[in-house]
Amino acid sequence: MSLTTCTLHFSQQTNKVIHLSNSLLKELKLSGKKTVHLKLGKEVITTAIRPVRRQGNHLYLSAGVRQSIRAPKTGSIFIYMNGDNEVQIGPLIGVLSDAGYTQSDSMPFGMRTSFIKQIIRSGDKKAFLFGFTPQDINWQQETVHGYFLNSHGGWYRKSVPLPDVIYNRLRSRKAETSNTIGSLRERLLRKKIPFFNWGFFNKSDVYKLLDNDPEALHHLPESVSGPNSEKLKQLLDKHHFVYFKPTAGSLGVGIYRLTYHPKRGYFARYRKNGRNVLLRFSSFNSLFKMLQSRHGATLSSYVAQQGIRLVEIEGCPLDFRFHMHKNGNNEWVPAGIGAKKAGKGSVTTHVKNGGSLMTPEQALGRAFGGAKGKEMLEKAKKVSIKMAEAIERNYPHRLGELGLDIGIDKDSEIWMFEANAKPGRSIFKHPSLESEGRASVDCIVDHCLYLSKFQGGNS
Repeated sequence: MSLTTCTLHFSQQTNKVIHLSNSLLKELKLSGKKTVHLKLGKEVITTAIRPVRRQGNHLYLSAGVRQSIRAPKTGSIFIYMNGDNEVQIGPLIGVLSDAGYTQSDSMPFGMRTSFIKQIIRSGDKKAFLFGFTPQDINWQQETVHGYFLNSHGGWYRKSVPLPDVIYNRLRSRKAETSNTIGSLRERLLRKKIPFFNWGFFNKSDVYKLLDNDPEALHHLPESVSGPNSEKLKQLLDKHHFVYFKPTAGSLGVGIYRLTYHPKRGYFARYRKNGRNVLLRFSSFNSLFKMLQSRHGATLSSYVAQQGIRLVEIEGCPLDFRFHMHKNGNNEWVPAGIGAKKAGKGSVTTHVKNGGSLMTPEQALGRAFGGAKGKEMLEKAKKVSIKMAEAIERNYPHRLGELGLDIGIDKDSEIWMFEANAKPGRSIFKHPSLESEGRASVDCIVDHCLYLSKFQGGNS
């Protein structure tokens, strides 16, 4: 495979011909050839080729070629020989989302619009990037009516072939389980279009995935999905501290911190109407009746998890969000790490529940001191990579991004509490983590290049 970059131009000729500068002809070993198969995304056409006298690597598409292959715009692109007589340009990368509740002409993807803009801008000199919704696909013509950015940051629509790779940022669990999205994924599989990430995780999914992975189990608290009252009592008797949380929950909603003190009874701490609540029960039965009265049959969709005595700052527990990405070399890297300190009396460290966000260096420096803090951060990074690799090898679909909730206990052991396949990006709002936010977006683009085979990848 001969991979290089070139500048793409449009010419006014109506016939199907492409012009290549001499250096590009030589690099692609096309000198002397009369015709070539030109590919963009999943579209391939046959076209005549001609040399053009110009310094550097330049490719000119005639109007006839441009309309047939649906090339979206000029600029810097990759080009390579894909076999004996096929030249591929691109890559063509689609970001799948939905319109959202605040959709408008300037915000076609609602609240996700600015993030999708970031991705498109990050890859502007490397690929053709666009956003789209499931409704924008025309399966009969095998095209997508995508949203592209112009040089002023405004949106314009353009029909392009089915892309080389798709990054999935559908934001709704309900949409992802619909027949429409199920059918979309199956069609993409049949057309061999790499598609990541497949869908949301439930909390119980991750524990089941890793149940037979000894390397991962070392860092997982004991967890039981849908525990009955007897099992929940056993966990409390054993660990004295249990988190009880909904399998499909997020942002700390519906989580209970349950504790057992042999001499003082049972305690439940949770969030209600924006306030922290602490209740004491003289018996386990009265505690469980409270949970039943609040949740009824939905208790079966809860997970009980061994509580970990986390390191603290000023008496408030700390945990960490590791935003993991696969990079352009198909390796897992922690692109961004946010430390979260729980609010006083809060069940979780979520900022919306009174928690505060800081850099891991700040948090670990205060919890352990300078040298020990740096050592613990490096140890946690290694564990985060190990856990991402474990999830990937046990998960049946393609992954390229994970949010791992990591904790460090008072004995300096590292634990993973949750893994999210579509992590939120709130940690990057911290002023000191903005550069990590940009690095995260760069990883998304580079991994798309890898999957599209335009960066030495092989999907």
